[in-house]
Parts: sequence; C-alpha cells; structure tokens
Amino acid sequence: MGLNATPSAERLHIGFFGARNAGKSSVVNAVTGQQMSVVSDVKGTTTDPVTKSMELLPLGPVVIIDTPGFDDLGALGELRVKRTRQILNRADCAVLVVDGTIGMSDADREMVELFKQKSIPYLIVFNKKDLSAPVEMPEGAVQVSATTGEGIEQLKDRIGGLISTDGPSIRLVGDVIHPGECIVLVIPIDSSAPKGRLILPQQQAIRDILESGASALVTRELELADTLKKLQEPPALVITDSQAFKQVDAVTPKEIPLTSFSILMARYKGFLTQAVEGVAAIDRLQEEDKVLISEGCTHHRQCEDIGTVKIPNWLRKYTGKELVFETSSGLGFPEDLSPYQLVIHCGGCMLNSREMIYRQKCAADAGVPFTNYGITIAYVNGILRRSLGIFPDLLAKLPKGE
Repeated sequence: MGLNATPSAERLHIGFFGARNAGKSSVVNAVTGQQMSVVSDVKGTTTDPVTKSMELLPLGPVVIIDTPGFDDLGALGELRVKRTRQILNRADCAVLVVDGTIGMSDADREMVELFKQKSIPYLIVFNKKDLSAPVEMPEGAVQVSATTGEGIEQLKDRIGGLISTDGPSIRLVGDVIHPGECIVLVIPIDSSAPKGRLILPQQQAIRDILESGASALVTRELELADTLKKLQEPPALVITDSQAFKQVDAVTPKEIPLTSFSILMARYKGFLTQAVEGVAAIDRLQEEDKVLISEGCTHHRQCEDIGTVKIPNWLRKYTGKELVFETSSGLGFPEDLSPYQLVIHCGGCMLNSREMIYRQKCAADAGVPFTNYGITIAYVNGILRRSLGIFPDLLAKLPKGE
C-alpha cells in the first residue's frame, strides 16, 4: 500500500515532545522538510497537536505529531499538557527534543519516565547545537541544529531504527482464507452508509482477500440469499456488517462460516480476546447501570445510528433493563471509566492499534468489562459462537450458554 493510499490508522505514529522553547517545532519542520508548524521565540507557540503524513525510511508511511510544550502553565497550559499526554496513547515511538543550551530539565526527565511507563521506544535529541557549548547528554542522545540542519539526517536515521519493521505483518482476514476461495462480503446500503464509498474495514477486507489470491464477492443483505443460490460452490466465508448480523445469519447455511467486519477489526487491532471475555457483562447489567458506547471516528449522527440508537435498543430489549447510555467519539475517550459497568467500542478502524490497546487497558485498570460492536450484536442475537467459528482458540472463552 503506497504513501497516499495508507490510512492514518495504519501508519506508525511518531510523537515529538519537549518543553516550551526547546525548538521542538523547528526540529519537526527540519525532519519533514516542510513548514509543518509555526515557530517563534515566544514560548507556547504550538497550542494544539499538529500532524503530518509522510514517508520515513525504513519505516515507510508515518504520521509525525508535533505536540504543545508539556511544561506549560495556567489553566490553558494544563489543557495543552493533557493533550500532549493523550498523544502518548497513540504514539508508536517518541522523540524528546531538549534545549541544548540548558540540558535536561526536570520536565524532560518526567517525560522520559512516561515513555518508560508506557513502553514507548524513544530518542532524546539535543537541539540548538549551533548555539550551545557541549553539555552532558544521556547515552544514545543525538545532537542537532534545526537552524543549520546539522545532524538532522542522522536524527532521521535514528528515528527509522526505533521500531523494527521485520516482524510478521498482521492480516485482517488473509491468514484464515486460502487462494482460490470465494469470500462473500455483505455490505448494507442504507441511510447510515456513507454516500458513494465503502468504509475502511470493507475496503481493507477486499484488498486483503485479493492479495491472498481469493475472490471477493460483494452483495447487500437483501440480495444475499439469491447470491448464495447462484454460486456453484458454497463460499469459504461470509463477512457481514454487524448491523445485518441477524438477517445474514438467517439466510446463510449453517455449514458456511460467518463473521463480521467488526470482529475481524477487533482481532486486527489486538483486542478480540478481551472483547469476547467482556461481553458476558451484558448479562450482569442492572437498572440504571451506565454503559459507555465509544467510537474512534466522528461523523454526523443518522436517525438509525448504530452507536446511539441501534445498540442501545438491542441492549434494552435483551436485558429488559432501563440502562443509561453515554457516548464518546474520536479521541475524546474518557480518562475515568469507573462510573461505567460496561464499555462497548467500535472496531477501531480509524485508531491505531496502540490507541485501542490503551483504551482496553484503561478499562481493565478500572475493572470495567470491555467489548465491541460486533461481539455485542452477535451476542444479543445468539450467534456469537458461530461468528467466532473461524477462531477455534476463542471458543473456549465464550460465556456459558453461548
């Protein structure tokens, strides 16, 4: 997948952190080769995270994130610091820019400890080499001048070595299908579907199927029964949008494996096991319990929106309880999850894996069960066991009765 075709969630995220006036934005501009961030001698010029998609060898397509100074003061400064810390939740690696004229500060050392706590690969960069005499630097630090460009190429090489790219690639569905097989994708086209395009998991599934040497046959749930009858041989797998799970289950012969885009995406993002284990909490919900429904993207809510309308209605019908539903979207995931008895998250196609794992761990730390849309919909419709049939190791983790 090329630079322009790679979605943000599929890119490595590199966060640049530093105290105010360390020259962080100047270093970012030098690394990207563009005037990505406004620079000034005035402290706190960068007020919000600024992102830039680019190619950085040997890592490939990446997202560069320039963050506000984390030593800012006052109420507005606290908000900037909070946003800076939030970036850590989705950063695959971090670059700490230090003012080379004064050396490491207490704030710099605090940030290094945060990197370590969150297990983020990091690199320390001493900027302003053209202005400063040699200062004591930690082992492995890089010295650069954003003004003259000295050391910038070395810095880019070092950043490229922070994360190994030699590990096995993660597949959405390609590892559970075989060349020559036919995979049927069920994609509803209703009022909540985006106009003129497919959503990211659907696009990724088609691409992954084709790269596996298999065939992707796309249909709506309305035509699924006729489509299956016309096939000379049964498909190896049917993948459906979770909203159509019940209807698709009813018309797909039981011998044909069935799952959903949301379930595949949960595995792809690394939290499917936790989602399967967490869904049993639905049976423990009591009157007035709070359920957080969280989405990784932001979009205009339709009258039949899945997160605010359909899932709440399904849960009320299944539990027979009057539950309290709250929602979050985009990067606005609550820091305090203790008020909730359950978190139901989307598949996370617009978030990188690190952000999704962070959210799942936040729930675990708060003792709050965590599941996702596809698992929830399959569970309340009594088809979770079938939807996980292509992942036999997960069947043992299913709630009793499923």
